[in-house]
Amino acid sequence: MQYRLHSALLLVSLLWLPVLAAESRKPSGLEDPSLHVLLLLAVTIGLPYFVLSTTGPLVQAWFARSQPSPQKAARAYRLFALSNLGSLVALLSYPFIVERVLGVVTQAWVWSAGFVFFVASMLLLIWQTGQRPGANTPAAALAEPTAPNSAHPANEVTQAKSPTISVQVFWLILSGFASALLLSASGHISQNIASVPFLWVLPLSLYLLSFVLAFEGRNGKGFYLRESMMLPSMAVAAIMAWGLTAQDGILDIEIAIPLYCAGLFLICLFCHGELAQSRPAPQFLTRFYLMIALGGATGGAFVSLIAPRVFSGYWEMPLSLLAIGLVGIWVALREASPLLKTTLGFGSFAAVVAVGHFSALYWDDYQDRSIYANRNFYGSLRVQEVSTAESGPYRRLVHGVILHGLQVLDPDKRGQATTYYSPSSGIGRVIAVKRSLPEIHVGLVGLGVGTLVTYARPRDRYRIYEINPQVVDVAQSQFFYLDNAPAQTTVVLGDARLQLEREDPQNFDVLAVDAFSSDAIPIHLLTQEALSVYTRHLSPTGVLAIHVTNRYLALAPVVKQLADTLGYASALISHEPEESDPWTIARSDWVLVTRNVGLLNNPIIAAHRVAIPLPSFTRPWTDDWHNLFDVLK
Repeated sequence: MQYRLHSALLLVSLLWLPVLAAESRKPSGLEDPSLHVLLLLAVTIGLPYFVLSTTGPLVQAWFARSQPSPQKAARAYRLFALSNLGSLVALLSYPFIVERVLGVVTQAWVWSAGFVFFVASMLLLIWQTGQRPGANTPAAALAEPTAPNSAHPANEVTQAKSPTISVQVFWLILSGFASALLLSASGHISQNIASVPFLWVLPLSLYLLSFVLAFEGRNGKGFYLRESMMLPSMAVAAIMAWGLTAQDGILDIEIAIPLYCAGLFLICLFCHGELAQSRPAPQFLTRFYLMIALGGATGGAFVSLIAPRVFSGYWEMPLSLLAIGLVGIWVALREASPLLKTTLGFGSFAAVVAVGHFSALYWDDYQDRSIYANRNFYGSLRVQEVSTAESGPYRRLVHGVILHGLQVLDPDKRGQATTYYSPSSGIGRVIAVKRSLPEIHVGLVGLGVGTLVTYARPRDRYRIYEINPQVVDVAQSQFFYLDNAPAQTTVVLGDARLQLEREDPQNFDVLAVDAFSSDAIPIHLLTQEALSVYTRHLSPTGVLAIHVTNRYLALAPVVKQLADTLGYASALISHEPEESDPWTIARSDWVLVTRNVGLLNNPIIAAHRVAIPLPSFTRPWTDDWHNLFDVLK
């Protein structure tokens, strides 16, 4: 029955091919992003993914049944290490090789062809396995041999006891907390340490490597040794909690990345090593993997789906570390050696106390430094109110280490354009030229705190596109730019490209796109198809201004290549603040795209044009092909 059911699922899963999302699946912009993503994945790749996910445990169970003895059947657990090694190879090859060579559609077809080959291979394996003698070996034959010092003769096979509920919960908790720590540590590194592209690959690689080391080795028991590796895991959990409070919670990148990555690896090796040490007899192998998978899914759901709705900040990181310490106490209580039970228990208890102490400091600091904090699918936003002798009090909107705008609170200075929108910036100069017209129509992708509307005049019109409803709430409730704007200002909620695709031409004199300052580049806003959408909404003399300031990515060549492809002129305006400039002015890079060559030759703009380097690739970015690796600085 198992062979027949899995064969049927394999054949039905072919109906999902090719794994390409239909145009009808585009979001409207108002639905819950988490649920929409899950639904999109379900209808696009749901059953193939399900079949692939269930293959490992089934094949290992079939392998175990085909072995002549329980000792050899236990070797099936090593296949779990091999499976995770394959995942690690795929992870490292995709962003650095596959994505650079193949377009998205080609990837989907190649993957689909590979999946057909996989289905054929599995059907052949099922047929061969079903024909072998012993294919339906009774479960008792897979039981562990008794120990030589037992009441039974050595190597006599006896019926293994079914894992108790507490043991199964133990498996689920170990897997769940490791998964939660992976996601929370990755989020903390990318949000609060450095917005470096591809940095997420490192923690995920270490997570997979910990599985490989935990289950590789004799009989799949791995290289984990509780006696020597558990206490360092507890100690590093305490140090990671300390890192949340050190240097105002933002450690130097040279310290933070090694600390959190090494800590993640040690703790995951502890969790996965304990899983390998507590593995059951092969007859209960599939139940073991079910609990591991359920735990991983639970940890992932907690961080991705529950935490954004429950917490105002990234609290899952200290909570995960605290939970690891409690798990350490549980493991210590299960230890047979009195000396180890005392040593490991005391070390784990000390880790819990230390993590709790630093977590309390982290909470106090978070509360003191923020007058507003909230979180949703798109991340955690904080408004901080700070005062300096030079400026007096001011407010700033931050998303981790990314500044999304600030405003001086002095009523005489509230109308000043700050950060990337200063009069000397590319967008400031464009609007200065356009203000020779009696009225202008300005579009903005990415609201921030609404700084751009400081240039508005009573007859002007400003239309702003923002995907995050939380940003709109913050701009309207914590800052004064929108309230004080004399022009007609309209905020459109939803993904900017999708909204612009559905709207009639807006005839913008200026369309500013500001969405590329972090590591999470919304590439669909920076492709040939996206530029075609933008230019459809420009007036004949209109200009598209794209903000490309980014510490790690060189995006100006990407924009120039797109402009050249569509027959538009382009210019880079780079502004470096001088000592005489107010401290509220930030360095900025704006690329101007237009058919109005006269505007680019205007002295206000021409005097500050900077040469755009040639791209290192020949293909313009499209919805089908794009690659961040080639634009790393």
